[in-house]
Amino acid sequence: MIVLIAPEEDIANEIEILNQLFEEGLTCYHFRKPNKSYHEHSDYLNQIASKYHNRIVVHFHHELVNEFSLKGIHFQEQKRIDHIDNPGQYFKPLDMYGKTISSSFHDPEVLNACEFEFDYHLLSPVFSSISKKGYEGKGFDVNHIEKRIIGMGGVTKDNIAEMHRLGFKGVGVLGGIWNSVSPVAEFKAMQAYYSKNK
Repeated sequence: MIVLIAPEEDIANEIEILNQLFEEGLTCYHFRKPNKSYHEHSDYLNQIASKYHNRIVVHFHHELVNEFSLKGIHFQEQKRIDHIDNPGQYFKPLDMYGKTISSSFHDPEVLNACEFEFDYHLLSPVFSSISKKGYEGKGFDVNHIEKRIIGMGGVTKDNIAEMHRLGFKGVGVLGGIWNSVSPVAEFKAMQAYYSKNK
């Protein structure tokens, strides 16, 4: 499984590249734009072909699931800490039928101890980040944890096999795609690894 994370700030041709990635088979896009308002989130989503909306997970403005046919919602670490102890109240106003719920973690033991049943978990940083300078990798090994964990941090086509060996069920990619001179080709190379190692 490949989870593509949005660049925090908009980049040139972003929507065009994203639509190409969807055409190539991207199934999970994490729409993470902390500086965009609800209205700006809607404008962004309206630029993406609606047939791909069911592959998009929102990090902010979770109520967008009521307006668009999205894949699901994601909890940043602090938002999880603030809301997931009383999830019934949080989810009441949201149309979550058939949607995924995921969350970010930075410590495998906190992830393992979490009692809420997320569909999948993003754990970082496994390797040193490409997009965040000074964000050093921890080389987490999660083979002992019986949960669906997606490894993030410094992911490129060259270290996906190592992620697999460390027990991750997929990768979360940001800089490895968006900072590449050829994002679509980079994605296809990563996708080829998972096609061969199903």
